[in-house]
Amino acid sequence: MTERKKRQNSAILFLTIFLLLLSLFGPEQMSRYKDHGMLNQITVEEAESSGAGYRYTLNSNEKLCLLSECLNHQVIPESELSALTRVETADVDYEELIGTYAFVVNRQGPSGREITDDKIYEICNREIAILKEQQVIPESVKEVTASSYEAVLYSAIDILEPQNNMSVWKVSLSTSQQNADKTNRLIDAYVDAETGKMYGFYVRTEKIWAELAPEQMIEAWSSYLGLAGRKIYESGNPLQETASEYVKYRFPGMKDRSTVVTIGFYEGINELFIKIV
Repeated sequence: MTERKKRQNSAILFLTIFLLLLSLFGPEQMSRYKDHGMLNQITVEEAESSGAGYRYTLNSNEKLCLLSECLNHQVIPESELSALTRVETADVDYEELIGTYAFVVNRQGPSGREITDDKIYEICNREIAILKEQQVIPESVKEVTASSYEAVLYSAIDILEPQNNMSVWKVSLSTSQQNADKTNRLIDAYVDAETGKMYGFYVRTEKIWAELAPEQMIEAWSSYLGLAGRKIYESGNPLQETASEYVKYRFPGMKDRSTVVTIGFYEGINELFIKIV
């Protein structure tokens, strides 16, 4: 064997041994080297905001159902039209109420994603204008103003499943306006604190029930809120409704629950309403 051939064989043998040793001890040594480079070092990384965690979003049917359940399980002031048939609750501490659902005053105020106190009247007027265009609210209804109305932010919460929650502004004609002319005025409204959509309302109007088209109105209102699955609902106990004229509808809600929505009219005071309680 020539000297050159011996050197080639030695080189091949050395390379083989080197690769074998590298495969056995290389990864461990690399890991130690990497750890050594990271130990006792401060590393800064940009992370997502702690407030940007997972938040379950309810769809329109679920929001309507949650709000309905909360209102139905709480004793809350309504429009003056039912003053003779309801219990006064001005002194009730909502935070003391217990049950499956809660409808409580949000004393912390609006968060970054909710309509603020100084914007609620502007948003409410915007939605009134939209509902006028869709012929849900009569054209003659006046705008709301901060000087004549009160707005209170509420939280509607499913106690057993607290991820199901929403914030709602209740906009009401101020009690200081008791002697004011209520013709063509909004009396009460529930407004989504995030979207501004109006779930229910009471308005005084110059119109009479015969001049209204409840089926077209409820269809437009359903489309406005993005509701699905509307069906006519025949109430089992008509004595539960104090309005002189009304039509009831049922909407699919959360799980096996559904929401009954009433569009109706109180004669004498000419008050039109869409309510979910």
